[in-house]
Amino acid sequence: MDKEYLTEKWLANQLTEKELKAFEALEDYPQLIAILDNAQQFKASEFSSVSTFDTFQNRLKTNQKPVRKLSWIKPLLRIASVFVVGIAIYSIFIFNNTIKVQTIAGEKIEIELPDASKVMVNAQSEVKYSKRKWEQKREINLVGEAFFTVAKGSTFDVITTEGIVTVVGTQFNVKQRDAFFEVTCYEGIVNVRTKTLSEELRAGDNIRFSEGKIIQGQNTSEYPTWLKNISSFHRMPISHVIAELERQYSIKIVLDQVSPEILFTGGFIHNNLDNALKSVTQPLNLKYRMDGSTNVILYPSEK
Repeated sequence: MDKEYLTEKWLANQLTEKELKAFEALEDYPQLIAILDNAQQFKASEFSSVSTFDTFQNRLKTNQKPVRKLSWIKPLLRIASVFVVGIAIYSIFIFNNTIKVQTIAGEKIEIELPDASKVMVNAQSEVKYSKRKWEQKREINLVGEAFFTVAKGSTFDVITTEGIVTVVGTQFNVKQRDAFFEVTCYEGIVNVRTKTLSEELRAGDNIRFSEGKIIQGQNTSEYPTWLKNISSFHRMPISHVIAELERQYSIKIVLDQVSPEILFTGGFIHNNLDNALKSVTQPLNLKYRMDGSTNVILYPSEK
């Protein structure tokens, strides 16, 4: 019998006696039981324990590859992961086979799609697609930002609330944060469709939709800098920069007598908060102070 079919019925406690014997005969049966046993050992008071999480991860990571390929066993991993705080949230909806991947603040994760296409998901972002319908329709929903390396084949659509990006085989970056929508093509040809226009981008082109304006430009790098843990901006309102700082460092920033419309060109790294804040504030003649461990206040230097 099919592994996935037996596993789904086992999770729902609906196996017949014959099916139960077939399930217990599966090669993976001992591992499945071990996963649930581990999950049941976690208590609410231990949610923030790094040592407990590391021990659990080591038991699950046997023969695990760097690229996370979502497979039939993921429903069980999801059951275990709900007991752990601080990692990406994966969800597999068994009945329609929809796979959803979410990242938390400061986290990036790479996933592999059924056709071997790859997606690098930036912090506080979400991608969702149907595994069952993938061969008939390569379609993925995005909230946030992600970099796509698409295997050649049928049409591949990235759907956001602000527009749809269509390709066949290429590399491109899509960023959709609230009403901000930006598409950058690094290889091949990308078609961008919104409610008001349809635009074709070739390698090296980018297009941005923000506050009712459309801005087209040329890339300054071969890949998105965030893949190298650097966020870059060109004449962007400081409000956008602050939002990205908050996503990468899980902090809250407050502007004190500073206009959110001030334009910023530059960037910041993702692994040193003090350095990142200096990279943003000094070019704008601003200062900052910490108010606790996660709150930051930006204010004019002359204040």
